[in-house]
Amino acid sequence: MYAPSFNYYRAGSIDEAGDLLRKHPGAKLLAGGHSLIPMLKLRLASPAALVDIGRVTELKGITAAGGGVRIGALTTHAEIAASPIVRDQCPVLAEAAKMIGDPAVRNRGTIGGNVAHADPASDLPTVLSCLGARFTVASAGTTRTIDAASFFTGMMSTALGGNDLLVAVDVPARQKNQGQAYVKFSHPASRYAVIGVSASLTLSGGACTAASVALGGLTPSATRAAAVEKALTGQRLSPELIAQSASSVSADLGGDVLGDVFASAKYRAAVAPVWVKRALSLAAERAK
Repeated sequence: MYAPSFNYYRAGSIDEAGDLLRKHPGAKLLAGGHSLIPMLKLRLASPAALVDIGRVTELKGITAAGGGVRIGALTTHAEIAASPIVRDQCPVLAEAAKMIGDPAVRNRGTIGGNVAHADPASDLPTVLSCLGARFTVASAGTTRTIDAASFFTGMMSTALGGNDLLVAVDVPARQKNQGQAYVKFSHPASRYAVIGVSASLTLSGGACTAASVALGGLTPSATRAAAVEKALTGQRLSPELIAQSASSVSADLGGDVLGDVFASAKYRAAVAPVWVKRALSLAAERAK
């Protein structure tokens, strides 16, 4: 199937991209294209204009800064997975990036395009929500920062406005005695997450002093599992506590569980505690 007709513009800088977005209301940004192009071909998106930002060098690169890692929006999944900085400071993000799609997707797809697309079955929104990432957004010559908790707003929707350009993602570095993990039940064809769980646990003397758990593939957007976090925090970790806490995920899911022909909502809800337990167990082991 062919994409609908559109006007094509190539931006050479962040400012030029912003100008093009303002001049062409409803225009879509083109980065790696692995999210947008299929939507165009399926006629799920029909923008009058595309603004290609693939050559904006300001949006590329990985640096260690401010007690964490700054990742330019055009950085590819393969670059994140291979980065010594990410592997050292945020190893679970490198692990998750390595799980995305196949080599073709990882070498062309970008972190910016991935999170802006906000597919509920995508891997990075889940991990970034768990880690408390922050998103730097440029618009009309100014920049602002959006927390992960506010960035993902629903099914394939974010807090980004029509003239906004995602510039970078800042991810806090892993702290001492903090274990992080990401596990997923992959769809055998697409490799998207039928269920994805990211967990971060901080231990002191065998007790959990801080917990962060995020879910993907289960609800319309990546979401924190507050009930699971509450069941863990302040408690001495044991296999029994982890299993009990994992079962609390049912309270976080409510009645808004996704379902499809591959895995129904009922099935997803039933097996979610298993995957939460796996993520918690792995994070707890890494925190020792």
